[in-house]
Amino acid sequence: MNKKTLSERDICTKFITPALEKAGWDKHLQILEEVSFTDGKIYVRGKITARGTRKRADYILYYKPNIPIAINHDRTATDACLPDGRGNIETEIGLDDFPTPEQLWQKYKKYKGIETPEAERIVAQDYYFDGTNRKPRYYQQIAVNRTVEAIAKGQKRILL
Repeated sequence: MNKKTLSERDICTKFITPALEKAGWDKHLQILEEVSFTDGKIYVRGKITARGTRKRADYILYYKPNIPIAINHDRTATDACLPDGRGNIETEIGLDDFPTPEQLWQKYKKYKGIETPEAERIVAQDYYFDGTNRKPRYYQQIAVNRTVEAIAKGQKRILL
């Protein structure tokens, strides 16, 4: 099969999603596909406002519902961008080399400086859900996660 003749959606469906599932990712709980993860920048000129383009991802991988740990926004849809424990923000990997959720969690912890079992326990705890299926907005999730990470690392003062 010639991948160059397939649409991006076909490549995701036929190659990337099966590779993720083969690596142990749960399609229903840990993978979001074709999702906007920002609302777009707000531009203000006098009394006129406009919203910029939303940032979109082909995939966002979640270790837990409140912990996104990888994003694929590669327009060629042949490789994924994942956090790398060596300090790089992105790493290109092949379809047969997708890490398991646990392997990627270990890289994420190293990247974030989550070094002790106690810090991991704090960072990995679930958000409170009130049963309404409402979720925090992306910037709220970022703020909560960064605050919890700071607390887990022993930081005494945090500005939100």
